[in-house]
Amino acid sequence: MKPSARRRLFRGVLYAVFVIVLAAVILVADWEAIQTNFFNPQVAAAAFPDVIITAAKNTIIYTAIAFVGGLILGLILALMKLSPVAPYRWVATAYVEIFRGLPALLVIFGFAFAVPIAFDWRPPGGSAGAGLIALIIVSAAYIAETLRAGIEAVPAGQREAARSLGMNPSWTMVSVVLPQAFRIVTPPLTNELVILIKDTSLLFIAGMALGERELTTFARDSVSQMANATPLVIAALMYLIITLPLTQLVAKLERHNKRGR
Repeated sequence: MKPSARRRLFRGVLYAVFVIVLAAVILVADWEAIQTNFFNPQVAAAAFPDVIITAAKNTIIYTAIAFVGGLILGLILALMKLSPVAPYRWVATAYVEIFRGLPALLVIFGFAFAVPIAFDWRPPGGSAGAGLIALIIVSAAYIAETLRAGIEAVPAGQREAARSLGMNPSWTMVSVVLPQAFRIVTPPLTNELVILIKDTSLLFIAGMALGERELTTFARDSVSQMANATPLVIAALMYLIITLPLTQLVAKLERHNKRGR
Protein backbone atom coordinates (compact mmCIF):
# COMPACT_ATOMS: atom_id res chain seq x y z
CA MET A 1 0.00 0.00 0.00
CA LYS A 2 1.28 3.44 -0.91
CA PRO A 3 2.13 5.90 1.90
CA SER A 4 -0.61 8.29 0.75
CA ALA A 5 -3.17 5.47 0.85
CA ARG A 6 -2.03 4.49 4.37
CA ARG A 7 -2.42 8.09 5.53
CA ARG A 8 -5.94 8.25 4.09
CA LEU A 9 -6.81 4.93 5.74
CA PHE A 10 -5.43 6.12 9.08
CA ARG A 11 -7.46 9.36 8.90
CA GLY A 12 -10.54 7.34 7.99
CA VAL A 13 -10.06 5.12 11.06
CA LEU A 14 -9.70 8.20 13.27
CA TYR A 15 -12.91 9.69 11.87
CA ALA A 16 -14.72 6.40 12.40
CA VAL A 17 -13.53 6.17 16.03
CA PHE A 18 -14.68 9.76 16.63
CA VAL A 19 -18.14 9.06 15.19
CA ILE A 20 -18.51 5.86 17.24
CA VAL A 21 -17.50 7.59 20.50
CA LEU A 22 -19.80 10.54 19.80
CA ALA A 23 -22.72 8.22 19.04
CA ALA A 24 -22.07 6.25 22.23
CA VAL A 25 -22.07 9.45 24.31
CA ILE A 26 -25.33 10.61 22.71
CA LEU A 27 -27.01 7.24 23.32
CA VAL A 28 -25.73 6.67 26.86
CA ALA A 29 -26.08 10.19 28.29
CA ASP A 30 -29.07 10.96 30.50
CA TRP A 31 -30.17 14.12 28.68
CA GLU A 32 -33.12 14.77 30.97
CA ALA A 33 -30.87 14.79 34.05
CA ILE A 34 -28.32 16.98 32.26
CA GLN A 35 -30.99 19.49 31.26
CA THR A 36 -32.55 19.54 34.72
CA ASN A 37 -29.30 19.89 36.66
CA PHE A 38 -27.12 21.96 34.32
CA PHE A 39 -29.43 23.84 31.94
CA ASN A 40 -32.51 24.57 34.03
CA PRO A 41 -34.26 27.67 32.60
CA GLN A 42 -35.94 28.61 35.89
CA VAL A 43 -32.66 28.47 37.83
CA ALA A 44 -30.88 30.36 35.08
CA ALA A 45 -33.49 33.11 35.12
CA ALA A 46 -33.06 33.52 38.87
CA ALA A 47 -29.34 34.25 38.40
CA PHE A 48 -30.03 37.35 36.30
CA PRO A 49 -29.35 40.22 36.45
CA ASP A 50 -27.06 39.75 39.51
CA VAL A 51 -24.63 37.52 37.63
CA ILE A 52 -23.92 40.47 35.30
CA ILE A 53 -24.35 43.63 37.36
CA THR A 54 -22.59 42.21 40.44
CA ALA A 55 -20.51 39.08 39.73
CA ALA A 56 -19.22 39.82 36.22
CA LYS A 57 -18.71 43.50 37.03
CA ASN A 58 -16.70 42.65 40.15
CA THR A 59 -14.62 40.10 38.24
CA ILE A 60 -13.66 42.76 35.69
CA ILE A 61 -12.94 45.36 38.39
CA TYR A 62 -10.81 42.96 40.44
CA THR A 63 -8.90 41.92 37.32
CA ALA A 64 -8.22 45.54 36.33
CA ILE A 65 -6.97 46.44 39.82
CA ALA A 66 -4.75 43.37 40.07
CA PHE A 67 -3.34 43.85 36.56
CA VAL A 68 -2.55 47.56 36.92
CA GLY A 69 -1.02 47.01 40.37
CA GLY A 70 0.95 44.01 39.14
CA LEU A 71 2.14 45.93 36.08
CA ILE A 72 3.45 48.84 38.16
CA LEU A 73 5.15 46.60 40.73
CA GLY A 74 6.38 44.25 37.99
CA LEU A 75 8.02 47.12 36.11
CA ILE A 76 9.83 48.20 39.26
CA LEU A 77 11.02 44.64 39.85
CA ALA A 78 12.13 44.23 36.23
CA LEU A 79 14.23 47.40 36.43
CA MET A 80 15.68 46.21 39.76
CA LYS A 81 16.67 42.89 38.16
CA LEU A 82 18.51 44.80 35.44
CA SER A 83 20.09 47.26 37.86
CA PRO A 84 23.89 47.48 38.11
CA VAL A 85 23.45 47.60 41.90
CA ALA A 86 23.75 44.01 43.12
CA PRO A 87 21.45 44.22 46.21
CA TYR A 88 18.60 45.45 44.00
CA ARG A 89 19.10 42.46 41.71
CA TRP A 90 19.20 40.07 44.67
CA VAL A 91 15.98 41.42 46.20
CA ALA A 92 14.10 41.40 42.88
CA THR A 93 15.33 37.91 41.99
CA ALA A 94 14.34 36.53 45.39
CA TYR A 95 10.89 38.13 45.13
CA VAL A 96 10.26 36.78 41.64
CA GLU A 97 11.45 33.26 42.44
CA ILE A 98 9.48 33.05 45.69
CA PHE A 99 6.15 34.31 44.41
CA ARG A 100 6.38 32.41 41.13
CA GLY A 101 6.99 29.27 43.16
CA LEU A 102 4.08 29.72 45.59
CA PRO A 103 0.46 28.85 44.70
CA ALA A 104 -1.64 32.00 44.34
CA LEU A 105 -4.31 30.39 46.56
CA LEU A 106 -1.80 30.06 49.41
CA VAL A 107 -0.73 33.71 49.09
CA ILE A 108 -4.36 34.89 49.09
CA PHE A 109 -5.09 32.79 52.17
CA GLY A 110 -2.05 34.26 53.91
CA PHE A 111 -2.98 37.87 53.21
CA ALA A 112 -6.67 37.34 54.00
CA PHE A 113 -6.17 35.51 57.31
CA ALA A 114 -2.60 34.90 58.50
CA VAL A 115 -1.14 38.39 58.02
CA PRO A 116 -4.11 40.30 59.58
CA ILE A 117 -4.03 37.99 62.64
CA ALA A 118 -0.25 38.13 63.03
CA PHE A 119 0.06 41.91 62.77
CA ASP A 120 -3.42 43.00 63.90
CA TRP A 121 -3.84 44.57 60.47
CA ARG A 122 -7.10 45.37 58.75
CA PRO A 123 -6.55 45.33 54.98
CA PRO A 124 -8.11 48.14 52.96
CA GLY A 125 -11.28 46.85 51.36
CA GLY A 126 -11.63 44.02 53.87
CA SER A 127 -11.33 40.44 52.64
CA ALA A 128 -11.65 41.43 48.98
CA GLY A 129 -8.87 44.00 49.43
CA ALA A 130 -6.58 41.44 51.06
CA GLY A 131 -7.17 39.02 48.20
CA LEU A 132 -6.44 41.72 45.64
CA ILE A 133 -3.17 42.64 47.37
CA ALA A 134 -2.16 38.99 47.14
CA LEU A 135 -3.10 38.83 43.43
CA ILE A 136 -1.07 41.99 42.76
CA ILE A 137 1.95 40.52 44.54
CA VAL A 138 1.75 37.22 42.65
CA SER A 139 1.02 38.72 39.23
CA ALA A 140 3.89 41.21 39.65
CA ALA A 141 6.36 38.32 39.85
CA TYR A 142 5.24 36.95 36.47
CA ILE A 143 4.90 40.36 34.84
CA ALA A 144 8.38 41.31 36.03
CA GLU A 145 9.94 38.41 34.15
CA THR A 146 7.92 39.23 31.04
CA LEU A 147 9.01 42.87 31.12
CA ARG A 148 12.62 41.97 31.83
CA ALA A 149 12.67 39.72 28.77
CA GLY A 150 11.09 42.48 26.69
CA ILE A 151 13.64 45.07 27.83
CA GLU A 152 16.52 42.72 27.05
CA ALA A 153 15.01 41.98 23.63
CA VAL A 154 15.35 45.62 22.55
CA PRO A 155 18.48 45.80 20.33
CA ALA A 156 21.49 47.32 22.05
CA GLY A 157 21.92 49.63 19.07
CA GLN A 158 18.82 51.52 20.20
CA ARG A 159 20.51 52.41 23.49
CA GLU A 160 23.74 53.34 21.76
CA ALA A 161 21.91 55.59 19.32
CA ALA A 162 20.14 57.34 22.20
CA ARG A 163 23.40 57.80 24.06
CA SER A 164 25.00 59.29 20.96
CA LEU A 165 22.21 61.89 20.96
CA GLY A 166 23.16 62.89 24.48
CA MET A 167 20.41 61.07 26.40
CA ASN A 168 21.25 59.90 29.90
CA PRO A 169 20.58 56.23 30.84
CA SER A 170 17.32 56.97 32.70
CA TRP A 171 15.79 58.99 29.86
CA THR A 172 16.98 56.39 27.35
CA MET A 173 15.16 53.69 29.30
CA VAL A 174 11.94 55.73 29.60
CA SER A 175 11.73 57.19 26.11
CA VAL A 176 13.45 54.59 23.92
CA VAL A 177 13.71 51.17 25.56
CA LEU A 178 10.44 50.81 27.49
CA PRO A 179 8.10 51.78 24.61
CA GLN A 180 9.72 49.14 22.40
CA ALA A 181 9.78 46.59 25.21
CA PHE A 182 6.06 47.03 25.89
CA ARG A 183 5.33 46.59 22.19
CA ILE A 184 7.30 43.33 22.21
CA VAL A 185 5.62 41.92 25.32
CA THR A 186 2.04 43.00 24.57
CA PRO A 187 0.93 39.44 23.64
CA PRO A 188 2.30 37.79 26.82
CA LEU A 189 0.98 40.66 28.94
CA THR A 190 -2.46 40.17 27.41
CA ASN A 191 -2.16 36.47 28.18
CA GLU A 192 -1.31 37.37 31.79
CA LEU A 193 -4.47 39.47 31.88
CA VAL A 194 -6.50 36.42 30.81
CA ILE A 195 -4.87 34.35 33.56
CA LEU A 196 -5.69 37.05 36.10
CA ILE A 197 -9.36 37.00 35.07
CA LYS A 198 -9.46 33.32 35.96
CA ASP A 199 -7.36 33.78 39.10
CA THR A 200 -9.96 36.16 40.54
CA SER A 201 -11.96 32.98 41.15
CA LEU A 202 -9.47 32.19 43.94
CA LEU A 203 -10.72 35.19 45.90
CA PHE A 204 -13.62 33.03 47.13
CA ILE A 205 -11.35 31.71 49.87
CA ALA A 206 -11.08 35.18 51.42
CA GLY A 207 -14.85 35.39 51.96
CA MET A 208 -16.98 37.95 50.18
CA ALA A 209 -19.92 40.12 51.12
CA LEU A 210 -22.91 39.86 48.79
CA GLY A 211 -21.98 42.99 46.86
CA GLU A 212 -18.31 41.91 46.54
CA ARG A 213 -18.83 38.48 45.01
CA GLU A 214 -17.12 37.64 41.75
CA LEU A 215 -18.34 34.99 39.31
CA THR A 216 -17.06 31.88 41.07
CA THR A 217 -18.27 32.93 44.52
CA PHE A 218 -21.63 33.92 43.05
CA ALA A 219 -21.94 30.53 41.34
CA ARG A 220 -20.93 28.61 44.47
CA ASP A 221 -23.47 30.44 46.62
CA SER A 222 -26.21 29.99 44.02
CA VAL A 223 -25.52 26.27 43.70
CA SER A 224 -25.77 25.90 47.49
CA GLN A 225 -29.03 27.84 47.63
CA MET A 226 -30.74 26.17 44.69
CA ALA A 227 -29.20 22.68 44.84
CA ASN A 228 -28.64 22.91 41.09
CA ALA A 229 -25.50 23.21 38.95
CA THR A 230 -26.98 25.61 36.38
CA PRO A 231 -25.30 28.68 38.01
CA LEU A 232 -21.92 27.03 37.42
CA VAL A 233 -22.70 26.79 33.71
CA ILE A 234 -23.79 30.44 33.64
CA ALA A 235 -20.59 31.50 35.41
CA ALA A 236 -18.53 29.44 32.96
CA LEU A 237 -20.27 31.13 30.02
CA MET A 238 -19.61 34.56 31.53
CA TYR A 239 -15.90 33.72 31.91
CA LEU A 240 -15.81 32.63 28.27
CA ILE A 241 -17.56 35.82 27.13
CA ILE A 242 -14.85 37.83 28.92
CA THR A 243 -11.78 35.74 28.07
CA LEU A 244 -12.38 34.49 24.51
CA PRO A 245 -12.08 37.96 22.89
CA LEU A 246 -8.83 38.47 24.79
CA THR A 247 -7.39 35.13 23.70
CA GLN A 248 -8.28 35.99 20.12
CA LEU A 249 -6.55 39.33 20.60
CA VAL A 250 -3.41 37.53 21.83
CA ALA A 251 -3.40 35.33 18.72
CA LYS A 252 -3.88 38.38 16.48
CA LEU A 253 -1.05 40.28 18.17
CA GLU A 254 1.27 37.29 17.86
CA ARG A 255 0.51 37.01 14.14
CA HIS A 256 1.10 40.75 13.75
CA ASN A 257 4.47 40.49 15.52
CA LYS A 258 5.51 37.56 13.33
CA ARG A 259 4.66 39.54 10.18
CA GLY A 260 6.61 42.50 11.58
CA ARG A 261 9.66 40.34 12.07
